[in-house]
Amino acid sequence: MIKLSSPALLLPLLGATLGGAALIPAAANAAGGAYYRAELANAPKTGKFVARDVIWSCDGPSCGAGRGTSRPLIICASLAREAGEVKSFTVNGTAIAAEELARCNAAK
Repeated sequence: MIKLSSPALLLPLLGATLGGAALIPAAANAAGGAYYRAELANAPKTGKFVARDVIWSCDGPSCGAGRGTSRPLIICASLAREAGEVKSFTVNGTAIAAEELARCNAAK
């Protein structure tokens, strides 16, 4: 008789469950647009790049990305380190305060 509480049986189920859940935010972002939006001082070298596990897509200096797992200021700072000065940064439609934007750019 097989017990469902056996670790050998639960690990594949857990992996499948978490894997499926990981796709939900990506689908939501694809349907509703970017969670983060940024306006850079200059266009980045490439139109698509990764900064702190977040994939950014840019059209000139305007960039967008799906939701990450870090705090927004950390996401912004990693973007500034990777792509240069950030002129504006929006999280789920709300712009961060000027003080936070200054901290974001200072973290280089």
